[in-house]
Amino acid sequence: MWNVGVYIALTIAIFGAIIAVAAAAVVFVIRLKRKEKPNLSSIDSDMELQQLGFSVRTAASDKKVSFEGSQEGLDHVHLTPRKGLLELYTIEELKKATEDFNPGNQIEGKVYHGRLNGKNMAIKLIKTEHVSNVEVRLFNDATHQHPNITRLLGTCVTEGSSSFLVFEYAKNGSLKDWLHGGLAMKNQFIASCYCFLTWKQRLRISRDVAVALQYMHQVMNPSYIHRNIKSKNIFLDEDFNAKVGDFGIRNSSVEDETKYPDVSTNPATWNLGYLAPEYLHQGVVSPAVDIFAYGVVLLEILSGKTPITRPDNKGGTNVWLSEKIKAILVSENRDELRQWMDCALGENYWFDTALTVANLARACTEEDPCLRPNAGEIVEKLSRLMDESPEDEHMLICESSCKPLVNSSTNNSSE
Repeated sequence: MWNVGVYIALTIAIFGAIIAVAAAAVVFVIRLKRKEKPNLSSIDSDMELQQLGFSVRTAASDKKVSFEGSQEGLDHVHLTPRKGLLELYTIEELKKATEDFNPGNQIEGKVYHGRLNGKNMAIKLIKTEHVSNVEVRLFNDATHQHPNITRLLGTCVTEGSSSFLVFEYAKNGSLKDWLHGGLAMKNQFIASCYCFLTWKQRLRISRDVAVALQYMHQVMNPSYIHRNIKSKNIFLDEDFNAKVGDFGIRNSSVEDETKYPDVSTNPATWNLGYLAPEYLHQGVVSPAVDIFAYGVVLLEILSGKTPITRPDNKGGTNVWLSEKIKAILVSENRDELRQWMDCALGENYWFDTALTVANLARACTEEDPCLRPNAGEIVEKLSRLMDESPEDEHMLICESSCKPLVNSSTNNSSE
């Protein structure tokens, strides 16, 4: 009997131990599942942020968040904290940076120079409804920020109709400033003492912009079409490296571009000179649209002239750069091309290289988009030109220009 009792006691003890181990395992599994289960309050918070979109205002300046705008429009703005960080500035911070938007800090139009925490920045006033038009996938990977794309630092979204985008500051202004006489007004913002762009600088700027287009058209997936390439949207840093800016925030459509037929009375129609025929007339959008506009920028760089001009003689028709270069190249008159080149350069450029660039620009502005080169081909061509250009020690870099540096009323436009 004693042995039976011992066996029963041992059996009960073993059974109890098994139950204890099983209970511990169940508790462990439950705790593990709780760790894997997302926090419901966090989900609710994320959903609320997505619903609020850019109406969110931060009370602390050190809060950062990134956002990703859907291509479908304003109603789909997703906050994705794991991607590149964008600062959410408060209106008080931007007022402090610009001295309450002092006119002395106005660069042009609705763009102001600001300085905050030792950092220079360009602050652009836009309509709140346009904030989510910005193609933030160009900026949201901080580890792969393209050197020829203007960096978006952050946003300030107010409760009203106006908000702000904060970009990196271009110390040497825009390409338009240098080519079309905008420096006199902006000399307080321009770092360089030179009055015009040298030939070497012009070639490098041309290649930089082509490299940016190659990235947008051929590297990004899906590819990105800028649709607003022009000299005003190409910015120059302290070393005159070019950066393409103004992504997805243009305020006009193709229809808006065609409302002003008289270039002489409305300089804003300079925009027409950048528009590819298929885009202007049929609204067709493709990378070739950017290539056409880039070709016009090349012609601006060569000639120093605006995309559309009016002859001095009264009653003459408007002259489009994209058409003028075709007439010059067909004539095969080398002196005609020399006279057409920017007089600011004097003789300080290589004519054969200029002729090659002029032919490249003509190819970019072909009426048939299928005949235009792609961005990669342009980069290859310009890189080869820069490598082959002889280094002539007698080619001087002048510090003055025969071009008047006056910001005339025709140049101070809203293009």
